[in-house]
Amino acid sequence: MSLAAPTAHKVGGGAHPRDVLLGAQASGVALPVCDHYSGVEVRMRKSLQLQAEMTQEFGTCVFDATLDCEDGAPVGGEAEHAALVTELALAASPQARVAVRVHPVDHACFEADIAHIAGKAGHRLCHIMLPKVESVADLERAERALLNAGAAHLPLQVLIESPAAVHRAFEIAAHPRVQSLSFGLMDFVSSHGGAIPAAGMSSEGQFSHPLVLRAKLEIASACHAHGKVPSHCVVTEFSDVQAMRSAAQRAAHQLGFTRMWSIHPAQIRPILEAMAPDAAEIDQACEIVLAALKADWAPISHRGHLHDRASYRFFWHLIERAHATGRTLPHDVRLFFADSQGDGHA
Repeated sequence: MSLAAPTAHKVGGGAHPRDVLLGAQASGVALPVCDHYSGVEVRMRKSLQLQAEMTQEFGTCVFDATLDCEDGAPVGGEAEHAALVTELALAASPQARVAVRVHPVDHACFEADIAHIAGKAGHRLCHIMLPKVESVADLERAERALLNAGAAHLPLQVLIESPAAVHRAFEIAAHPRVQSLSFGLMDFVSSHGGAIPAAGMSSEGQFSHPLVLRAKLEIASACHAHGKVPSHCVVTEFSDVQAMRSAAQRAAHQLGFTRMWSIHPAQIRPILEAMAPDAAEIDQACEIVLAALKADWAPISHRGHLHDRASYRFFWHLIERAHATGRTLPHDVRLFFADSQGDGHA
């Protein structure tokens, strides 16, 4: 259900890299780099099936399947839709990573969403996605609802969708229940009352309009400041694979996002490819981390370069990203992830 970080233990005669290099951060959660959304019944069922197929293919769960109540539920049919996503979550494989986006805290159906979905299927969910979060007060209200539903263990992922929310991004990211911040591109642009043109929602314009770009940078910075996961927004041109690939690469390499939304199955693989390190980077990282482990994490010389714990930390994060994107890893490195996956495969 959850892709928890490996627990503290000895691997290959030395302490686990997470324990040595990340300290208190080692208790964090490593999320798949893709968060795939669907809200129509047939697409939700197909998303869960695709997740199972790709988990088998890659040896690890490479995307979260988020079932959508906010945009997926027809007006007047919110209770029926909540019952449907609850049924789907309960029927999913115990190894599946299933989440639900509920209605915003100020929506009439919010409390009912949490009571039914988290109350009945909370033990099968990896998180609740909370849209239109404006302040820490919204998080506290959601926390109370989860507590009342008997699902106090569930983490929250939140959508930042307005200028005021961007202003409070650091406060929101600091909340202990928050696991990740996502950027809600279209609502953010719409909230400016026409001051940002429609082009600001395009795959190109969202990387060039100053207000949109600033919001993304604030969200990414807030997440990294508090050890949370920054999740990039959608690309609405879902049939344009090149646009998807380019946006994912820019989000990862220029803006510091480590996770991204998909709204069509064809977008999942381009996100995985863009977020993954290349083969040469993976080989270098594995060589350095394994050599550091052998040296009990003392400084080493590798191919004429000095490395110590600062660079070890960088290369360990790269290995974690390789694992999360289903890249091939050497056997000795796969062992680092055996506890989190149960089979040791990457």
